[in-house]
Amino acid sequence: MKKASRFEKIAARCWNLLNEGKPFTPIFVTGVMVIFHWKDLFQSAEMLTGFLLALPLFVIYYLYDFPLFLRNYLWIPLFSFLIIWGYTNVSLLLLGMALYFFFTVFFWGTLYYHLRIGTSWLNFTRFWKLVLKNSDSTSGNAQEQLPKIFLLLSVWDYGYEVTAQGEPLSFVGFIFFYVAILLYAWVLHHYLFDWKPTPYTSFTEKPTAIDQPSVQTEKVVVIVVDGMRKDRFEAAHTPFLDRLKQEGTEFTNMETVYPARTVVCFSSMFTGTYPFEHGIRSNMVWKLGIKVESIFDSLRKVGKKGRLLGIAHLVDAMGEDVETVTAVMHNDVADKNIMNRARQIVTEQNPDLLVVQLIGTDQTGHSRGVFYDEYLQKISEADELIHDFYHWLNERWGEENITYIICADHGQADGIGGHGHLDEGERYVPFIMYGPSIRKGVKVDKKHSLVSLASTISYLLGAPFPSHARGPVLVEAFKRKDAANEEANRNRIFTRL
Repeated sequence: MKKASRFEKIAARCWNLLNEGKPFTPIFVTGVMVIFHWKDLFQSAEMLTGFLLALPLFVIYYLYDFPLFLRNYLWIPLFSFLIIWGYTNVSLLLLGMALYFFFTVFFWGTLYYHLRIGTSWLNFTRFWKLVLKNSDSTSGNAQEQLPKIFLLLSVWDYGYEVTAQGEPLSFVGFIFFYVAILLYAWVLHHYLFDWKPTPYTSFTEKPTAIDQPSVQTEKVVVIVVDGMRKDRFEAAHTPFLDRLKQEGTEFTNMETVYPARTVVCFSSMFTGTYPFEHGIRSNMVWKLGIKVESIFDSLRKVGKKGRLLGIAHLVDAMGEDVETVTAVMHNDVADKNIMNRARQIVTEQNPDLLVVQLIGTDQTGHSRGVFYDEYLQKISEADELIHDFYHWLNERWGEENITYIICADHGQADGIGGHGHLDEGERYVPFIMYGPSIRKGVKVDKKHSLVSLASTISYLLGAPFPSHARGPVLVEAFKRKDAANEEANRNRIFTRL
């Protein structure tokens, strides 16, 4: 199992420029203008004037996403421009739309996924439908990107044409236009964007109702099935995870963080806090490294070791605590190879905390959609791999010494398996705890957040909480001391018999 190379890490960061909606929009619009006006590129002054005219709009659209139903409001600024200035270049807009669907459906959905994870050369026959349905603010959200692209192209081209014809260009009208759009965007986000999770306002406190020695464990294993949507997990054939739910504790209302991007979620899960503190706000990490302590830092304080096995993106946040795996491999063997690498880490490093990221489910959701049989099949395959890894670990470390946590970092919405702004299917994730100190057959319906993971692991391994951890310890899963002693006595009696 190869590690992610230096080239792959750099390539992953470059790809995020095209995957994340904020940087994609200006890059794409600039590319379309260059292609359309390639014969007139020497008229640099006119092109520059048009760009400067559109620049405030680039900034507004970078500052404000318009995900989910908010994207419907993007057509109003476009129609307002067409009515007020009466200018449109149909050929330019058609080129922009054609290049957009070529990039998303053929380059991304077909060529990129074929070369990276082995999807069919015919993937475009499904991917175009996923792009049209996608609601998250990535480049693959046609209903958000197209009105943004059309307006930016129109304004830029208007400034270019007016200047090229030697006519005076009035900026006053555009100043009022941009102020109106800025206020419009602010009002929409202030009054309609009200579905973000409520963060914990205080730092984690040590529970007093639990006798800590009775819930400590020697090893904690966290397996994160990336992008496993909760309702689709419940529909999939997962006999082993169903058994863990029955014999352990299941948190039925475990909420992910906002924005629900993989690197953001992992950063919050293993620091115990939110993007405003740890500094990771999307998969596009402009400044490498989290700003606060992680669970791995906490473990080092007590002489223990933790390792996170995941794809190259996670290095941008968690640095050297990540054991990378290459994400360039056929999706049918990705999770199997990751589990083999996990065995190698256990054998060679013997960590006290092992976190494993399985990527097959997430990649299937993005490339093929979540409402198809392939997605359920990938969840079933993850169940089998976790089952095999569980038995292998128990033979090596002893079942009585390990606490298992199985969860997802986020769900996935319809379309290209988008996730980030908490559309239906993204917000709540599967979360199961199982082990000698974990209560059996318990369902916790109270709402919790994934930011509780770091403090819960710290508590189990006898380490201090990370410096900025806010999530409370998941004490509902722990056996009380008297219950643990009673079960131990029953086991001793059973053994003698």
